Amino acid sequence: MNIALIAHDEKKGQIVDLAIAYKEVLEKYKLYATGTTGLRIMEATGLEIHRFNSGPLGGDQQIGALISTGEMDLVIFLRDPLTVQPHEPDVSALIRLCDVHNTPLATNLGTASALLRGLKEGYFDSDPFK
Repeated sequence: MNIALIAHDEKKGQIVDLAIAYKEVLEKYKLYATGTTGLRIMEATGLEIHRFNSGPLGGDQQIGALISTGEMDLVIFLRDPLTVQPHEPDVSALIRLCDVHNTPLATNLGTASALLRGLKEGYFDSDPFK
């Protein structure tokens, strides 16, 4: 299973804390992240992560390409809804791709925790929609 980890600047601390809390779950999967987010998670957890460009430099689109080819199984994208993002069209496109391809997407800590708990409990071992 391939999992993408993305966070806007104001949410990077939260995604690092999430990765620390769920390290034993995440270490079982192939992880991908946008540039700075991936670096911060790697430094805090020691997890191996394939890093793409930062979001504004095309990292969101690189992850979107994997979603569109069916190579991304789950996306955790902690968004900052209170700050205008210069690459908002890329963010919207990534979210739309998740919807089009039925890729589970968490955009806040509550949903991210629910998805990761589901992985831990084996709820996603067989997806009837794929």
